[in-house]
Formats: sequence, C-alpha cells, structure tokens
Amino acid sequence: MPQPDFKPIEASKRLPLIDILRGWALLGVVVMNYGEFYFIGLSPHHQSSKATDLLITIANAMFSSKSWTLLSFLFGYGFAVIMQNTRLKNVNSNSFFIKRMIWLLVLAFIDSAFFFGDILKDYAFLGLILLLFSRCSAKTSLYIGAALFLVTPVINGIVVSLAGNLDIGILAPYLPLYKSHSLLNALWFGLIGTWKGQVTDLNLGVTIHTVMFCCFLIGQAAQKSEFFNKIEINKSFIKKTWLVCLILILTDSTLVLTVKKVADMQDYLNLGYWWVMVAMTFTATSICLLYMSGKLKMIFSGLQAMGKMTLTNYMVQNFVSIILFSGFGFGFGLTHRLPAPYYYLLGLMVFILQIFISKWWLRKFYYGPVEWVWRQLSYGRRLPGRIK
Repeated sequence: MPQPDFKPIEASKRLPLIDILRGWALLGVVVMNYGEFYFIGLSPHHQSSKATDLLITIANAMFSSKSWTLLSFLFGYGFAVIMQNTRLKNVNSNSFFIKRMIWLLVLAFIDSAFFFGDILKDYAFLGLILLLFSRCSAKTSLYIGAALFLVTPVINGIVVSLAGNLDIGILAPYLPLYKSHSLLNALWFGLIGTWKGQVTDLNLGVTIHTVMFCCFLIGQAAQKSEFFNKIEINKSFIKKTWLVCLILILTDSTLVLTVKKVADMQDYLNLGYWWVMVAMTFTATSICLLYMSGKLKMIFSGLQAMGKMTLTNYMVQNFVSIILFSGFGFGFGLTHRLPAPYYYLLGLMVFILQIFISKWWLRKFYYGPVEWVWRQLSYGRRLPGRIK
C-alpha cells in the first residue's frame, strides 16, 4: 500500500529541458506517423516527383527513427526518476512500477486500435525488463547501453537473414477495413496492423527493441549521473558531443552518396541504426545548447507544454488520425488521396493546435487527462487534478 506522502513528482521539480525534449520528439512522431498514410496502399510502381522525393528525404533526415529513440531515452530517464522517488518514500519500487506498466499496457491496447504503429506497448514490455537493471549504476547502465548500440548491426543482420526485411505491404489486404465507414472495422484494422506489422515481426520485435532498450539504459544513466541537473557544468561536454556527431553525420552522408561499395554494404551490415542514434544525439544536444543560450523561448515554451502532456498528446494524435485517414466519421478517408507534402503538413498543424490546447489545459490542471488517469491507477488513490 503506497505511503500517504507518496505522490507524483511536483510540477515545480520537473526539469523544463526534459519536457522540451519530449515535446520535440512528439513533433517528429506526429509528422512521420501522418506521413506514413501517404504510403499505405501505394502502388509499388508509383512514380513520385523529384520535389516529393526531396521532401520525404528531408523529413526522414530530420525525424525518421530519431523521435522514438529520443522518447525511449527519455523513458529510461523517467523510469530512473520514478525508481528514485519510490525508494526515497520507502515504497516497494518493483511492485509499483509493474502495476504502472500493466496499466500502460491497457492504454497501449486502446491506442493500438486507433493507430497500428503504437509504441506504448513496447515501452510497457521493455519497461518490465528494465526493472532487472534498475540497481545498476550510471556507469554500468551506460556501458551496457553502449554494448547494445555496438552490436545492433549484427543483430539486425541476423534478423534479416532469418526473416527478411520489413514487409511494408503486409497491411495492404486489410486496408478495406480501414477505408470502410465502420468504426469497428477501422479499430480492428489498427489491432490487426499492430499484431501483424509489429508484434509478430522479427525486425521490429528484435532489432527495434534492442535499440529501444539501449536508449532506455542510456537515459537511466543520464538520470543517475544527474546529467540534466548539472546541465551548465556539462555544457563543454555537450558542445564536444554535438561537434563529433555533426562530423560523423557529414562523413557518413558523404560516403553513402559518393562511394557505391559503402551503400552496397548496407545489404548485409546495415549501419543505419548507428546513424539514427548519432543523429538523435545531435538533435538532442542541439536543443540543449539552444535552450542554454536563452533563445527561442516562445518555441521552447510550446514544446515544454507538449512534453508535460506527452501521453495525452500522443494518444490524441492517434485518435485524430483515425478521423482524418479512415473512412469512419466525417468520411475524410485521406489515406493516399493527397500529395505527400499535405500529410506532413497535417501532422504539423495538429501539433501546433495541441500546443495551444496543452497550454490552456495546464493553466487549469496539474496533469494531462490521460496522465491523471494513469497516475491514479498507478498510485491507487484519487489525486488532485484541478489547480486551485
């Protein structure tokens, strides 16, 4: 039974930069998730314009896989915060977190029905495994995470040799369900897509989970070392990391574009996940440096509001997607009916609207609505919601 004084971390003790990073990750998530609806059901013989190809390349370079890896890093950070809080309050941290992940899995099931690319189920599953590493020091967490990072291309190569590459056309036979005017059919498509496109796919089940868990451990290491609490002290390290990542990105891009053998090597030793992690680190350190410079305060204020309601905003994005892209509801049915730029623009528009709603909501309430429900289920008692 939780102690009477055991409660979520107070808003005043939250680090703004962590919420800002969460907000940025949510931008990438909604832009790329909505962009996927351009490709669903797309003919393999479809020829897109050079302008469209350039836009897709830019979107992929900015956001593809960088957002969920950043969110994974922040999940590991948040996990370590929760474990620290429970132990300070003499609460059984393992049982509390297991309960928390079980309820997250329930939310994931609901979210999966609205969007076949739900990530909450992965966090709930891997979060339970992370419990086994909760007592690791910052150094041990970092070393294990780094080891997983190094072996990811090998793991990916083994998985591809066993199961082949990810089949993006696997959902095509079920697309009529999504395009129908029945909400139940659209929700069923989401669950089928989650099962066939993610749960039973070795590429996602093994390779992606390895990368996620790597990020979890590095995020845990960041919290245990109080990296973000000492952000000004670590400024020099952040600058060096930013520069190294930039050099690696430029080097990799140059080699892939100019040396054919390097591109061909990706077929049997895919170093893409290394590049993703480096690019994600470059993005995160860029945001850290801009935040410390005191610039872009208005933008960071919006990202912070989004980040404080990460779970709510993520699920709302997926709820809105079923209205926009399925045949249900207003009958928009926009799946592959518009040029590619419009899908990315829709994601950006939804994100901007969410910023205003999040700011309005947080003036009245301590938490986002889904966060409030999840916290009450986790803590086993009613928590104050409205700000007095």
